[in-house]
Amino acid sequence: MTDVSMCDEIVQAQRELEGEFGLFDDWMGRYEYLIDLGRHLPEFPSEWKTEANKIHGCQSQVWLRTQMQNGRLRINGASDAAIVSGLIAVLLRVFSDRKPGDVLATKPDFIASIGFDQHLSPTRSNGLHAMIEAIYQRAREAAGEH
Repeated sequence: MTDVSMCDEIVQAQRELEGEFGLFDDWMGRYEYLIDLGRHLPEFPSEWKTEANKIHGCQSQVWLRTQMQNGRLRINGASDAAIVSGLIAVLLRVFSDRKPGDVLATKPDFIASIGFDQHLSPTRSNGLHAMIEAIYQRAREAAGEH
């Protein structure tokens, strides 16, 4: 697989999420769907809930754990808040199991397309951007950039 197709996979994941959220006529339905996505996050063991994995800038407790596996950035995450757990699930669909360079080469356009930029509270929006920045920072570190 070429790097271009990997970036395409990230773009495709974003488009799929846009389509899924577009099925709902109102934001109550979208929030319910987001919460449901968060309920299906993989288990996040308590030993991963460390200061190194904690994301600062979020109102709720958020942890993201990254590790390299077979040249790809594997991301796991957890939160103590239902909507934030859903946001983590969305970010994992887009960015987990991707090459660090592909993560860095792809902008999170889906945030505006879905409407998260307008429909999340300011504190949740700040937390979402803190999570995205943490993912990009860890991708830079994995790619040998700082």
